[in-house]
Amino acid sequence: MSGCCGPTAVELQPSAQAVRSDDLPVAVVGAGPVGLAAAAHLAERGLDFVVLEAGEQAGASVAQWGHVRVFSPWKYNIDPAARRLLEADGWSAPDPEWLPTGAELIDDYLAPLAKLFGDRIRTGAKVSAISRLGYDRVRTAGRERAPFLIRLAGGGELHARAVVDASGTYATPNVLGASGLPAHGEAGAADLVDHALPDVLGADRDRYAGKHVLVVGAGHSAATTLLALAQLDDTPITWAIRAGDAGRTYGGGEADALPARGALGTRLHAHVTSGRIRLLTGFFTHAVERDGARARVISRDPSGAEQAVTADRIVAATGYRPDHAIASELRLDLDAVLGSTRALAPLIDPNAHSCGTVPPHGADELAHPEDGYYAVGVKSYGRAPTFLLATGYEQARSVVAALAGDWEAARDVRLDLPETGVCSSSLAEAQEQRLGLATGISGGLLGSPLPLATAGASQGGGCCG
Repeated sequence: MSGCCGPTAVELQPSAQAVRSDDLPVAVVGAGPVGLAAAAHLAERGLDFVVLEAGEQAGASVAQWGHVRVFSPWKYNIDPAARRLLEADGWSAPDPEWLPTGAELIDDYLAPLAKLFGDRIRTGAKVSAISRLGYDRVRTAGRERAPFLIRLAGGGELHARAVVDASGTYATPNVLGASGLPAHGEAGAADLVDHALPDVLGADRDRYAGKHVLVVGAGHSAATTLLALAQLDDTPITWAIRAGDAGRTYGGGEADALPARGALGTRLHAHVTSGRIRLLTGFFTHAVERDGARARVISRDPSGAEQAVTADRIVAATGYRPDHAIASELRLDLDAVLGSTRALAPLIDPNAHSCGTVPPHGADELAHPEDGYYAVGVKSYGRAPTFLLATGYEQARSVVAALAGDWEAARDVRLDLPETGVCSSSLAEAQEQRLGLATGISGGLLGSPLPLATAGASQGGGCCG
């Protein structure tokens, strides 16, 4: 009913509510490592759940970087509840000190875990919107008793008592343009732009070999791609960064606490110094102009000065951002800078923290005004690149404890990480001998193989290596 000042709040009567929230499952959005960790904790506590995965397999986003080697060993990449469930089924854990690739992470861990949950994992189920049954964001009276309404891209709907959003950020990379805005003409050149970590030396080799490639970005993902491209003969490489120099990407070199990460910067620096890689500093991507099958990328810095480069292919290694659009009808309390919850933001601020110095946190810091909705995993961090899988697993444990009403366990958050994160320098040295140089990726745990003259190389990632 409407009044002169807008709709009148009318609470749904119990007889009008078709279902009771307590009788419904918890919906987990995303079947990646953290989403499946949440499922494992829900299973251990005997709570009904369903996992909604947009892709066609568990770990669908991980499969996109299957050629990449993470920079943390297996012992940090397996959730404790998941381990208990798997071992009870006869599973044997991989070598705890080994750095797995994305493909190994799926084959040796995520796929067996998902199999345990059977039809509770729904693949091809992309969530397009989340709301409250009978309630938009404005209505309050009786809201907390209304089930969550989850709408799928295919048109289906389901109800849930709570939502754990572990959908990640892989599908929403940052734009190529500076200032957080798409470059003029960027959409028109989309077929010439690849996002971070293409398989330069494997499946994507033909797209890059013999082509002039422009890599935009100053993180370790950019460095990894640059080093891989340098292994391709007759492939001109240009590297564009906004900073005035590449010192942050080069890192500490031989003084780096992580030898593999230091070696990454040292080798990259050598390629720039030798001229194998052309470095453009102060590059603020402003426009992309098609030039036949090529693209002319124009920089305009804050003073108005311009420079340009024409390339056959562009790699936008510019990071990722969360997409909260599916929850736009929920009441979220987001930090204005990072897009995480406001309570979490100061704990993960990359201006003050590396991944190894982020303090333990859980349900209290992840809670929104919308009771029963939690974002976990890399999505919970917004634009902060300080996320680690081990941190996400502790988030999942705490949130599930809260949903079970065990607030003592939910608030007993613990995380034991080395000061530099979950990276082992001795492990890196050992695997360099077996696989080649291990290198790092900024903004997560990712890294991609870097084939050397004698062996395929590994690389891992994370703000800490």
